[in-house]
Amino acid sequence: MRTNAYQSYFENEILSADPVKLVQLLYRGALDAIGGARQYLAAGDIQARSQALTKALNILTELIQTLDHARGGELSQNLLRVYDYAQRLLIDANARQADGPLAEAQGLLATLQEAWKSATTVEQSPEPMRMAATANRPQAYQQAAVYEPLSCAC
Repeated sequence: MRTNAYQSYFENEILSADPVKLVQLLYRGALDAIGGARQYLAAGDIQARSQALTKALNILTELIQTLDHARGGELSQNLLRVYDYAQRLLIDANARQADGPLAEAQGLLATLQEAWKSATTVEQSPEPMRMAATANRPQAYQQAAVYEPLSCAC
C-alpha cells in the first residue's frame, strides 16, 4: 500500500521518538481523534464518529497498559484514574450522542499534554535550570520520565 508524505513523516517520527515524545504523540493522536469525533457528531456522521471514538479509546487503552505502577507510584495511579475517566466520558458521549463529555475529555487530555510538554522543556533546559526545576519534584514524578511503551497502534 502506498503512503503519502505525511504518513511517512509520522511513521518516521514515531520510530525515532524517545519515550516522552511517544507519550506526546499518543496524546496528540487522542486529541485529534476526539476533535474529529466532535466534528462528525455535529455533522451527523455516525460511522465516522464511532471510528474516531474507537481510535481515541484505543489510544487511552495503550496509555493505561504502559503505566508502570511499580515505579510510578501515586502518579501512575492518578493517571490511571484520569485515563479511565476519559474513557468513560467517550463511551457516554457515544451512547448519548452528546458533545459535552467529548469536550470534557478533550480538555483533560489537553491539560495532560501540556504537562508533558512542560516536563520536556524542563528536561531540555541547561543543567543548572534543570537541577533547580527538578529538585523539588516528588520521587514518583521523577520516575515517570522512564516511560516504556508497549507499542504505538495509532
